[in-house]
Amino acid sequence: MAAQKRNAGIASAMVARASLNDEELKMHVYKKTLQALIYPISSTTPHNFQIWTATSPTYCYECEGLLWGIARQGVRCTECGVKTHEKCKDLLNADCLSRAAEKSSKHGADDKAHSIIMTMKDRMKTREKNKPEIFEAIRKVFSVDKKSHAGHMKAVKQSVLDGTSKWSAKLAITVICAQGLIAKDKSGTSDPYVTVQVGKTKKRTKTVLQDLNPVWNEKFYFECHNASDRIKVRVWDEDDDFKSRLMSKFNRESDDFLGQAIIEVRTLSGEMDVWYNLEKRTDKSAVSGAIRLHISVEIKGEEKVAPYHVQYTCLHENLFHYLCEEAGGSVKLPVVKGDDAWKVYFDDTAQEIVDEFAMRYGIESIYQAMTHFSCLSSKYMCAGVPAVMSTLLANINAYYAHTTSNTAVSASDRFAASNFGKEKFVKLLDQVHNSVRIDLSMYRNNFPASNPEKLQDLKSTVDLLTSITFFRMKVQELSSPPRASQVVKDCVKACMKSTYQFLYENCDELYQREFQTDATEKEQQQQAQQKESGQGQDGQDGGPSIKSLDFWPKLISLIISVIEEDKNSYTLVLNQFPQELHVGQVSAELMWTLFSVDMKYALEEHEQHKLCKSIDYMNLLFKVKWLYNKYVADVPPYKGTIPEYPGWFEPFVLQWLGENDDVSLEYLHSAYDRDKKDGFQQTAEHSLFSASVVDVFTQLNQCFDVIKKLECPDPNILNCYMRRFAKTINKVLLAYADLVRRDFPRLTSREKTACILMNNIQQLRVQLEKVFESMGGNDLDPEAANILKELQSKLSGVLDELASMFANSLELKIQGSVQELGALLAKVKGGGNVALSKPSDRQNVSHEADMVLRPLMDLLDGSLSLYAQMCEKTVLKRLLKELWRIVIHSLEKSVVLPPLTDPGSELSKEAEKNLTPRQCAVLDMALDTIKQYFHAGGSGLKKTFLDKSPELQSLRYALSLYTQTTDTLIKTFVNTQTSQDQPSSEDPVGEISIQVDLFTHPGTGEHKVTVKVVAANDLKWQTTGMFRPFVEVNLVGPHLSDKRRKHTTKSKSNNWSPKYNETFHFILGNEEDPDAYELHFCVKDYCFAREDRLLGVAVMQLRDIVEQGSCACWCALGKRVQLDETGWTILRILSQRSNDEVAKEFVKLKSECRGQEDVVV
Repeated sequence: MAAQKRNAGIASAMVARASLNDEELKMHVYKKTLQALIYPISSTTPHNFQIWTATSPTYCYECEGLLWGIARQGVRCTECGVKTHEKCKDLLNADCLSRAAEKSSKHGADDKAHSIIMTMKDRMKTREKNKPEIFEAIRKVFSVDKKSHAGHMKAVKQSVLDGTSKWSAKLAITVICAQGLIAKDKSGTSDPYVTVQVGKTKKRTKTVLQDLNPVWNEKFYFECHNASDRIKVRVWDEDDDFKSRLMSKFNRESDDFLGQAIIEVRTLSGEMDVWYNLEKRTDKSAVSGAIRLHISVEIKGEEKVAPYHVQYTCLHENLFHYLCEEAGGSVKLPVVKGDDAWKVYFDDTAQEIVDEFAMRYGIESIYQAMTHFSCLSSKYMCAGVPAVMSTLLANINAYYAHTTSNTAVSASDRFAASNFGKEKFVKLLDQVHNSVRIDLSMYRNNFPASNPEKLQDLKSTVDLLTSITFFRMKVQELSSPPRASQVVKDCVKACMKSTYQFLYENCDELYQREFQTDATEKEQQQQAQQKESGQGQDGQDGGPSIKSLDFWPKLISLIISVIEEDKNSYTLVLNQFPQELHVGQVSAELMWTLFSVDMKYALEEHEQHKLCKSIDYMNLLFKVKWLYNKYVADVPPYKGTIPEYPGWFEPFVLQWLGENDDVSLEYLHSAYDRDKKDGFQQTAEHSLFSASVVDVFTQLNQCFDVIKKLECPDPNILNCYMRRFAKTINKVLLAYADLVRRDFPRLTSREKTACILMNNIQQLRVQLEKVFESMGGNDLDPEAANILKELQSKLSGVLDELASMFANSLELKIQGSVQELGALLAKVKGGGNVALSKPSDRQNVSHEADMVLRPLMDLLDGSLSLYAQMCEKTVLKRLLKELWRIVIHSLEKSVVLPPLTDPGSELSKEAEKNLTPRQCAVLDMALDTIKQYFHAGGSGLKKTFLDKSPELQSLRYALSLYTQTTDTLIKTFVNTQTSQDQPSSEDPVGEISIQVDLFTHPGTGEHKVTVKVVAANDLKWQTTGMFRPFVEVNLVGPHLSDKRRKHTTKSKSNNWSPKYNETFHFILGNEEDPDAYELHFCVKDYCFAREDRLLGVAVMQLRDIVEQGSCACWCALGKRVQLDETGWTILRILSQRSNDEVAKEFVKLKSECRGQEDVVV
């Protein structure tokens, strides 16, 4: 069907060709054409002018001016006798022989006439002999048989010989107006009038005063009996002054010449309304403007015959129709070059026919061009025709629109006076314009890219459209005709829409025809589609289905082929409007717009059912992304904008990421089990981790590579993907960490394996950091970044946990070595202070420290060397930290501060000896050695960490306590132990009422404390014997060795709320402030012949009452005092000072706790 349309062209839309069927007109034109061709004007005999002297007043035949002079006034033709000025001889264009024959026949010069006629006969005979193809072509064009043709040829020859002797015509000439006349008067205007002369008859219009654009509208009638006569129209400026009147006595031309138009009578027929440009008479003439005439001609014997322009149209159309039929329906275009190539319409023979006819009968070249344009419009879809039509119309535009300097007639007025007919040509252009729009709207069918000739025709068709637009703007002078670029763009869009619809409705068939040439492959695909099965109603005829996505990749492939074709073929052709139309971009824009509507709707429907696999949606997303990025992203409407397509696929990508969680976990477990089965071997000699870590991140990185390849341009949707993927990473890595934590306790004995597992966790952290950076680093979505940062923190915690777990598995070995170290340290003898500044003492202490450290170093040296080889640096440091903590803590608890055997009752009464100053010096130097060992020259822990570690600070503090006096230790105890009453608030066993007053001597500064024990209340105590409670008041603080430190009340028998009202006095001295002291109250049950039993204790620190100076309150009793680590450390140290009564008394006081009560039956 498309091919039929292309062959048909727009013949149905063109004006009817009446001349093809008007047999009477055709026969007349046939005869006229023979007459024009048998004795063509182009072959006429020129005049034979010679200088001539007039013997009487003679006037020029051309300008009718007097031939001035005494002799040699002008020139005379020796053949026909015409006389004229030398300057006017070139204006004569009549054939000399024809004029001589006419003149001789009128004046009876028989011999000369016979000679001229014979010459003309010979010329016609020679013409017929030399150009038989011309007359044969004329015969065939008008379908005349040979016999009739011979008769017509004879008659035509005779009519030529008869000349004008039998010819006559009536002329009606209306001088309408003129425009753009030149100014001749001093006032800058002219007073124009017009003279019209036919033969010897001259007529004159009225004068229009002072007007360069005069209007006359005067009609004159003439009779003409000579076909070679001419109409001479001259415009004058009337001058009514003395000089002009004087000149009129000697010269017929007293007025100023404004211009003239010479019209051959033989070229007139019918009625004509024409603008004529005013021409010069001599080179010295100053002329401008144009004149408009309406001429009506009635030739005797041809009153009912159409005008010559209509006759020419008949000739041209019949000749064009005949040549097209001879060429099989196509148009045979002449091959010519040059500026006037547009005036050549046919090959030589046909072109000569129309040119001679036009020359004979005065057909303007522009009329010929418009006639040929009209003929071509019926065949404009033939190859090469649009280019010719475009060129013709461009020259028609130039003729009417590009006015010359000597005329001011507007293009619209000039076109209105066209012999072709204004309405007729405008209607023709409108029909051509509409047909061109229709065909451009189907340019893909009408101008296939596979045909270079058709592509060139497409370019020419757009040029033709541009020329039509130019004609409407410049010639018709329409205010705002449709712009060619917009028309073409609209046509391209219309073609795109129909093309997309065609692709959508015939996708499967087109795809198979375009991309699958293998028949087997076609069959396989059809079978696969049938198996999809239920496409049924949803996917009939290969259309879209909710059960399959196969339709969309095919449609995308077809869309891409269309865009590529537009981009590579049609864009190069339709390049006339580079700033306004880029076919490739328009194609991409419109195809994407239409596709996106269908794709979005389909995916919304798919989201409701989700009958396809998520991987299929992902593959489709990549196809859509590629289409957009390659063809649409840089198209102006979409350039720099965020596309919508990521939003269509967001639920399906999230679905795929959700499914990837299960896939990743399954992959993780299989990789871990395989690694576990292989014994967690290193992946390579220099890799300290096993294969499962690599496998886990290989799978995760593959997933992330898919996300990266999506190249999601929407930051919000990309952040959503990143958040979801961060959750996947979090789930997978924590699952891996849980597996390691589960198996690690059983593998701590296999040190190499344990190290590799810790390295695996560290490698998770390293790879996680890389993934974090690849996901955007600091620019990553805050929520996703927080997930990964929290995961990093959790993995760090897991690594710390594993390091601690592994180090704790070594704790028993370390403690054994430390106990051996303590035994060796105890063997170090020597009292008194050690001067380490002395080299000898320092060397001895260093030697002893090395000896003491040997058991511990032997253990650490073997283990740490292995760990340094098997652990990554970060893991090693964490392990070293744990080992450091254990070693230092063990030294403190086992060597420096041996534990109490029963801290719940009293300190050990074993023979625990206090460290001597020398032992302290040896241990201190040993600590430096241990610290250097863990530092390992910078490869291990940092010195700042070691020095600031709480374990080392605690140990050094404990060592420093050994050198402090008992008073200092007790003062430290009082200052640091501020929560000793905590057990009494949690589980009170009674309360006592006391009143404390603090005095300071104003002269000596000595402090004195008065304590009144008022009563006890609600004592919780069960006993089977006599209950005799009493209160013991102890003053605790420094510098009390020579002062009384304890008072007791009297006991009260069997009274659980006894009243005492006893007052005691303590002297503090003036060495320390009251802040360094506290009162320790003990309520005890007096027992005869055995040790008294403790009911409860309470503590009051004097710093709390310094400001008030006195205090009366009830104090809750607790089962024991609450001490922190510092308090127990001081008790341990003081417990070893067996020779110090104050220390022994203090240790017993603070370590004593309530015992078991008697069971009452």
